[in-house]
Amino acid sequence: MITVTVDDLAALAGKDLGYSDWVRIDQARIDQFADATDDHQWIHVDPERAKDGPFGGTIAHGYLTLSLAPGLLQSVIKVDGMRHGVNYGCNKVRFPSPVPVDSDLRLHAAVAGIEEVGGGVQLTLDLTIEVRDAPKPACVAQVVYRYFA
Repeated sequence: MITVTVDDLAALAGKDLGYSDWVRIDQARIDQFADATDDHQWIHVDPERAKDGPFGGTIAHGYLTLSLAPGLLQSVIKVDGMRHGVNYGCNKVRFPSPVPVDSDLRLHAAVAGIEEVGGGVQLTLDLTIEVRDAPKPACVAQVVYRYFA
């Protein structure tokens, strides 16, 4: 894990930050996300029906996969000395491959850009969320965070 202060974020420009820990995506997590978002499509929440579907079982929602990024990022980078930080948004998000139930995921992060913003620093990251042993990533996103000292 990389630990920096808000003032030292600029030194990370262009750096590869590395990988997060692995996290398991089980049916309970998928079901909880479905309940939280009211997205109960059978491909996510009906294991019996999904057995005959295109992936041979249930898959995680794409937005569930993306929503794991902030938590996974905590094992990659820690920003100390901030008053607060906010997830400012995404510049681009794609879901190239599914996340089958009971898969392990991890996040890779690299710094795409850093700029000063009124009283803080904006950090743009290129994120790739991988499924263990899968040939393609589950999610590729460029996300923007703002940290205020």
